[in-house]
Amino acid sequence: MENFWFYIELGLNHVLDFSAYDHILFLTALSLPFTFKSWKKVLILATVFTIAHCFSLGLSVYEVVVMDIGLIEFLIPVTILLTAIFNLVYLKSKAKEKSILLHILATAFFGLIHGFGFSNYFKMLMSGEEEKLSPLLGFAAGIELSQVLIVLSVLALAFIIQSVFKLKQGYFVKGASILVILITIPMLIETFPW
Repeated sequence: MENFWFYIELGLNHVLDFSAYDHILFLTALSLPFTFKSWKKVLILATVFTIAHCFSLGLSVYEVVVMDIGLIEFLIPVTILLTAIFNLVYLKSKAKEKSILLHILATAFFGLIHGFGFSNYFKMLMSGEEEKLSPLLGFAAGIELSQVLIVLSVLALAFIIQSVFKLKQGYFVKGASILVILITIPMLIETFPW
């Protein structure tokens, strides 16, 4: 049980680590088009991300799939950029309800990529572990808890900013998504694999 708590803490720290802010940036971009009225949708997306993230970790830990880490490190900021761009397109979309399926599929795919990005470090941590499922589940629980915290924080911050400055949601989403894009561009340049 002690190891399980260790992996929960590892999952929490993995997402909440400000020096490796890619998760926070991705979750911010993912949450931007939503409000507290639609909190269930964004939490479903965060859970889909967690499941896909842990699935790819499992594939890697059990050595079912081996990925080029250089390519994955580049694809992580690509997923952030695409999510922010999706927000800008989403604002102009007339079919916002239909886009939730696209949102779910993209989030699952992006979760797979992010999971492969952490797989080498996670495999190193688990090198002495006989049983691998319990650490994976603990890690998933830690990721999910931290993601819920981030998503709710983004929704709260968005609500406060929009209320205090009387800013329409569309303007907020547009401005925040552009900010995410600007923060992500240097990450893309740093990790460009070719």
